[in-house]
This record gives sequence, C-alpha cells and structure tokens, in this order.
Amino acid sequence: MEMDMSPVKAGTTVTLTRVFDAPRDLVFETWVNPVHFKAWWGPENSENGDVRLDVRPGGEIFVQMRGPSFDHPMGGAFITIDRPNKLVFLSKAFQNPDGSWQFVNHNTVTFEDAGTGKTKLVLTTVVQTASEVNLVPVGYMEEGWRGSLERLGALLAKL
Repeated sequence: MEMDMSPVKAGTTVTLTRVFDAPRDLVFETWVNPVHFKAWWGPENSENGDVRLDVRPGGEIFVQMRGPSFDHPMGGAFITIDRPNKLVFLSKAFQNPDGSWQFVNHNTVTFEDAGTGKTKLVLTTVVQTASEVNLVPVGYMEEGWRGSLERLGALLAKL
C-alpha cells in the first residue's frame, strides 16, 4: 500500500482499528493513567518527559514529547470520558509564541470487547487546524499513530 503524501489539512480524517490481546478495562486505563500513557504515547523511537492527564471533561492533557529530531510539548483537553467505552479529546501540537497551536486534532477512541480478554480499539482523528508552516503528509500522521499503537500493544503485553 502506498503512503498518502497529500498534505494534512483541516478536515483530514484518519481512522485506525487495532485488536489488542488485553481486556477492555486495561486498554482504556492505558489512555488515562499518566504512567502508562507516558510509556506508549508517540511515534517509534520517541520518549516522553513530563505527562499530565486531568481525566475529566475539560481536563488538561500535557506531554513533553522527545525524539531523535524533536523536543516539543503536546497539549490538549479531554472532552468525553465514558469508561471503559469511549474517550474523546483534543490534541494540540507545535505551539506558537502567542499560545495558539499549529495543529489541533479531534480524536475519538472507542473500546469494544472482542472476545475473551481482547479489545477492539477504533481511533478516529479529524484535523481541525493545520498550519501551513508545518504541513506533513497524511501518511506520516497515519504512521505516527500506528507507531503509538504498536508501542501500546507492547506495553499491554507486559501488563
């Protein structure tokens, strides 16, 4: 399958589905527990510094993301917490000096039982804001999410 090299822009939607060999409650917990979140969030070969998750509607999401060629904060806010069925949150990247963000995504994650001890996760990301300063190909956004979900799978295998 060829990578989509069209630029990410407002309205771009990416949907990924993954089945994890872990119970739904545990998979959900990895998205709202800062210790677990810190261990898997971000693309391959990245790590996270400070992580703050205020898990309530309107609560802050903050992650200091670091990788081979980047070190920047990611902000956001929780919108909906329906434990253990669904999370809706905003994620924000590349903050401008005036406090605005170059990328803002609306993310919906659903967690479904998929048989004994398995969970089907469906992630839908809709780009709300995409600055022309940091346009990236849609394929890179998909690749970043896939890397995060791979890291999540590895963490779940250890828990």
